[in-house]
Amino acid sequence: MKLDIFNHIFPRRYYERMLEVVPDGRDMNKRVRAIPCIVDLDERFRIMDAFPDYAQVICLGSPPLEALGGPATAVELARIGNDGMAELVAKYPGRFPGFIAALPMNDPEALLAEAERALTKLGAVGVQVFTNVNGAPLTAPATLPLFELMARLDLPIWMHPARGANVPDYTSEKKSHYEIWWTFGWPYETSVAMAHMVFAGLFDRFPDLKVITHHMGGMIPYFEGRVGPGWDQLGTRTSDEDYGALLASLKKRPLDYFRMFYADTAVFGSKAATQCGLSFYGAERVLFASDAPFDPEKGSAYIRWTIEIIDALDITPAERSAIYEGNARRLLKLPARA
Repeated sequence: MKLDIFNHIFPRRYYERMLEVVPDGRDMNKRVRAIPCIVDLDERFRIMDAFPDYAQVICLGSPPLEALGGPATAVELARIGNDGMAELVAKYPGRFPGFIAALPMNDPEALLAEAERALTKLGAVGVQVFTNVNGAPLTAPATLPLFELMARLDLPIWMHPARGANVPDYTSEKKSHYEIWWTFGWPYETSVAMAHMVFAGLFDRFPDLKVITHHMGGMIPYFEGRVGPGWDQLGTRTSDEDYGALLASLKKRPLDYFRMFYADTAVFGSKAATQCGLSFYGAERVLFASDAPFDPEKGSAYIRWTIEIIDALDITPAERSAIYEGNARRLLKLPARA
């Protein structure tokens, strides 16, 4: 089976409430509203039926809940979204074998309560976070307890990049132009969040922590040399802080921690990026994902292109099976097919 582990959907009630909360959505909120199958199940199933033995693990699409409103609004939307996705999984288990919970990350107490509710009562297979919380790092004290919870429950965290046009490319400008904030900004956001987790010592505290990074781990595989020998010299380029003690406190090389992340294959049809990421993480830490339905065809192209690339890789049948299905079933604790 081809088990696509990162796909975006808006349950109908969530979508309607989102439109009420943000009637004039911009940037990514504008983007997601232009794709019929993100809401229309008939259209979604028509697209999925073109791919034999194929199913989707579903989650809400961008933007993050905390970007749509204050804590009360985010909590409300999280509950509506998670209830809606749980209903879809219950109604269509063959198409949607699991869902990833959305969290109100701008409410530290509520995010833990909603995570526990979604995971233990609704049956979510993990949680989705974005690479920052309204500009704050995921490793800030307010959100750090989430990692402890997920390590204790032994379920994965999906990490999705978040960055908007309001983050300029140059300090002399007020915004990012040409959608650079998306094309280059999102891989950068992913890499920054990963680095903060590594240097905050999360993998020393929680050695079995499972974080699935979107888009094949952002920039990390391509920048293996900088992450490896480069960060082995952490502190040599810094004058106002002493990073020597931090480097000495880590139990492994920085590079070794980055290899502890998991990565998905959602690289928009790039075979070279897929090969680079697979070489860095290994087949046991790469999972099939298409990032449907954000392709130019509004739902089918990324699925088709990703399958074509994986089928053409020079890997063993066992490795291909692990990428398509085995790794996901192990991490998400999904039962093996009869």
